[in-house]
Amino acid sequence: MTPAEPPRFIAYFRVSTDKQGRSGLGLEAQRASVEQFVSGTRGGIIAEFIEVESGTRSDRPKLADALRLCRIHSATLVIAKLDRLARNVAFISNLMESGVDFTAVDFPSANRLTIHILAAVAEHEAHIIRERTKTALAAAKARGVALGGNRGNLAGIALSGARASARVRRQSAERKAADLKPIVDEMLARRCSYRAMADELNARSIPTPRGGLWGVSQVFRLVQLSKAVS
Repeated sequence: MTPAEPPRFIAYFRVSTDKQGRSGLGLEAQRASVEQFVSGTRGGIIAEFIEVESGTRSDRPKLADALRLCRIHSATLVIAKLDRLARNVAFISNLMESGVDFTAVDFPSANRLTIHILAAVAEHEAHIIRERTKTALAAAKARGVALGGNRGNLAGIALSGARASARVRRQSAERKAADLKPIVDEMLARRCSYRAMADELNARSIPTPRGGLWGVSQVFRLVQLSKAVS
């Protein structure tokens, strides 16, 4: 029986300002807690990303890079503290759509299921806001205020949700091919055979989408999908 490979992790650290990022304030504490956690799993950190956040920006380019590398290596994203990130809509959305496993040192049971729960909580809060809005509109209507618009198209909303779900699944498959496209293109430029490409991907510890070793047939499908990705 082949022994299981040790888990692989991509570390993601956050600092609030550029000055803090340069000084390392708070960063070393995050790194120490992550390294201690990973050592307890007998795994290893294969890369780390440091996000310098600004109060005026919601995008996280380093998070996108970290998630891409996690998908390539079938690694788990690890952060030191979940705290404020758990309440950030952009962070939750990125994790849910990435298909990447996730854990936090201060909340080891956190994973993709946890993120779904957090999203459900956010949706519940949004539902409460909608109900309060409906109550306010009803009160306004009772006072004789003219109201308009169609707010009861539940069937249309359900259909839109189903289409959106299918679109997310399709985009996820295309994104995985896009993650490996630079590597595939570089090997094709060297005129590598499919067998040589499989050997190189295996040597670089890049697993197949299902977590196994590459063979000729898997590489053939990867190349075809990669060519379809712009």
